[in-house]
Amino acid sequence: MLGIGAVFLFALVLIISLFLKISVIFALITGFFIFIAYGLIEGHKLKSLLKMALSGLLNVKNILIVFLLIGMITALWRASGTIAFIIYYGSKLISPSIFIFLTFFLCSILSLLIGTSLGTAATMGVICISIARTMAINELYVAGAVLSGIYLGDRNSPLSTSAMLVAEVTKTDLFENLKEMFKTSIVPIIVTSSIYLLLGLNLKTVNNNLDITFLFQENYNLNSVTIIPALLIILLSVLKVKVKLTMTISIILSAIIALFFQDESIANIVIYIIYGYTNKNIELNTLMQGGGIISMLKVSFIVGISSSYSGIFAKTGILKKIKEVIANISRKTTDFGAVLITAILSCGIACNQSLATILTEQLCNEIMPKKKLAIAIENTVIIIAGLIPWSIAMAVPLRALNVENEAGLYAVFLYILPLWNFLLSIKTKKIINESNS
Repeated sequence: MLGIGAVFLFALVLIISLFLKISVIFALITGFFIFIAYGLIEGHKLKSLLKMALSGLLNVKNILIVFLLIGMITALWRASGTIAFIIYYGSKLISPSIFIFLTFFLCSILSLLIGTSLGTAATMGVICISIARTMAINELYVAGAVLSGIYLGDRNSPLSTSAMLVAEVTKTDLFENLKEMFKTSIVPIIVTSSIYLLLGLNLKTVNNNLDITFLFQENYNLNSVTIIPALLIILLSVLKVKVKLTMTISIILSAIIALFFQDESIANIVIYIIYGYTNKNIELNTLMQGGGIISMLKVSFIVGISSSYSGIFAKTGILKKIKEVIANISRKTTDFGAVLITAILSCGIACNQSLATILTEQLCNEIMPKKKLAIAIENTVIIIAGLIPWSIAMAVPLRALNVENEAGLYAVFLYILPLWNFLLSIKTKKIINESNS
């Protein structure tokens, strides 16, 4: 019972930090000391507990390195014109009746390419919501489509830190996971696309001059060569080149393009890599600033300290009683159903995908094989976090779009994916039971 008490005390700290609007980092640090104190009470030595925490941190060392590379690549893709190229030509597909669907599609593609849901929301998402407002399209519909798109793309991207984290904690292969994730999302993608197309049929719009994309034409050299860093990511990922090497190559190429096609100086490129991209044009800067190593420090710290919990959880048995409850839920429903319930609770408590992922893996690692668990976590935690109003996964994108939380009601893909896979798990269990009877 002491272990359950420690977990609930940590949950209380997170909730208090939420209501007091205190950074989740302070709650996570407090949680670290709570779990250390639990270990000491249970008879573990401080040195042993610190080693447990370090072992959990070392499990995600590759993720932390990738975070730094993501900071670099998102800054240099801005500087080289790669993102501008995608947004400029993607926006030319606009038609009011299919705009909600296009928002979903374009956000999915960009998120797939750059592997960051929050970065996509702050670029393509902002563009789409701006266009929606000029055309008097319901911004809640569009914001919901943005949420659906950024997490569909991020979930299936070889550059996605969430996908890498799941692969790391479950000890599975990233590329094998990506293939299975795509298979389990085909029907939800079709259903989501259909719903967004239907929503667009009866839209009432106004004809305004959509000159927002001219910002890109006026401030960037939109030569087709600028898309190469993104295409290279796809090609090297298909060839299963290691993610860190793939990103490094794209970073180097982006820097070269920025130098010779966007007239950036070496000094500017170094500044962008560290502090993020900025542009002298105030209006363009509002849309395009961001990236850089500094921008990834907070999320790196969150993932790092969250991961340190996993070592403590694994060695002290703090979650043993809770795991017994989950095993019972698994028997009464399905394995996926137990993961789904655990994911909802973990996302509600954790306020971020990283800790929710680690908690869910720790609690459910005995009810299904690790490969199956990896996909189940992708189909629950990574998606459901985007539906929790106080979670970073929902709060940050909607803040970037300046839209209310009600937009989550129209994030169709985030509902359909876990529901579809839960129904499949029920059907599979029924078939197995019938074959055994």
